[in-house]
Amino acid sequence: MAMQTSGVAAAYDRWAPIYDLVFGGVFATGRREAVVAAEQAGTNILEVGIGTGISLPHYRSDSRITGVDLSESMLAKAAKRASELGLGNVEKLVAMDAEDMDFATDEFDVVVAQYVVTACPNPEHALDEFLRVVKPGGQIIITTRIGAGSGLRGTIEKALMPITSRLGWRTEFPWKRYQEWAARNAQVRLIERRELPPLGHFSLLRYEKIEG
Repeated sequence: MAMQTSGVAAAYDRWAPIYDLVFGGVFATGRREAVVAAEQAGTNILEVGIGTGISLPHYRSDSRITGVDLSESMLAKAAKRASELGLGNVEKLVAMDAEDMDFATDEFDVVVAQYVVTACPNPEHALDEFLRVVKPGGQIIITTRIGAGSGLRGTIEKALMPITSRLGWRTEFPWKRYQEWAARNAQVRLIERRELPPLGHFSLLRYEKIEG
């Protein structure tokens, strides 16, 4: 079953009321690690797939945060969180498609994408956009589920795709797709791949946009 942008947005509108309860604890370590990595790379930060803004309180006050998401319901919760916590460093929260972002080329020091790549109907298009909007010398910080690609786990992941696609994400996304994407882009250099909990199925990836 092919994922569609409208379907993903609708799925996360449905998830919005319970997203923090269901996924907050599971992804907490990865979110904290992504924020730390991002703030080591720069202060003008774009977080793609900001969701309910669950990561916003973890950024330092001197970081400038722009957040985008497909889901208006998720963004409403993010805006409420930023307002209630007085997060003056959150400069903009806007509905936007990760695969076609309305930002200038080379606009941000860092692009952060937390558990969002496998929720994109065309993940490589999103990765291309991350690369476009980040400055030369800047970084793309990704937390993501890495699929097995083969074996029993790979077969199960493929079989689950019709179900998880309706829920808003894909189970089948092996490391090979990241490798092939990077190989097609001369401006990209992988500088870190680190396993994250739970169960080592998730990883933190850091890519650098090469200058020149």
